[in-house]
Amino acid sequence: MTKPFRIERLAKQDRSGFDCGIPPLNDYLHKQAGQDERRRFAACYLLVDAATSEVAGYYTLAAGSVLLGDLPQATAKKLPRYPSVPVVRIGRLAVDQRYQGKKLGGVLLVDAIQRAASTDVGVYAVIVDAKDEAAATFYEHHGFTRFESAPRVLFLPVASGLANLP
Repeated sequence: MTKPFRIERLAKQDRSGFDCGIPPLNDYLHKQAGQDERRRFAACYLLVDAATSEVAGYYTLAAGSVLLGDLPQATAKKLPRYPSVPVVRIGRLAVDQRYQGKKLGGVLLVDAIQRAASTDVGVYAVIVDAKDEAAATFYEHHGFTRFESAPRVLFLPVASGLANLP
């Protein structure tokens, strides 16, 4: 990770100045993320500028599953025949406008994949619901594959993600 930044779990950091340019992502961080943390619905990680303590970006992780039949056939045929596959879902990922264009989205994504892989429970893949086509393209650039039945839902097997980390 870039040295002037640190990634830390959401606690009492000042998030009020965060603005990624997408109101629902801003609102989530400002109004809902703390509640989701307390209720254990999602784990929120902040990318904090070490010099200013400003929140430069964030992402959330939550446990989930996908139906085996929803995965591309080439992937599904290599897996055990359980009805569902354990995943970690990236619920949200955003970078403040002041920090955009510095590859910090990729930094957040790498950290998310590493955290998913380090869990003590079985996790086959990381999945994400891309907000729009630009977001889907970002995830594809980082090795994610689209679900055939839902083109804005993408997945990355954890083993593949770890093998391709910078």
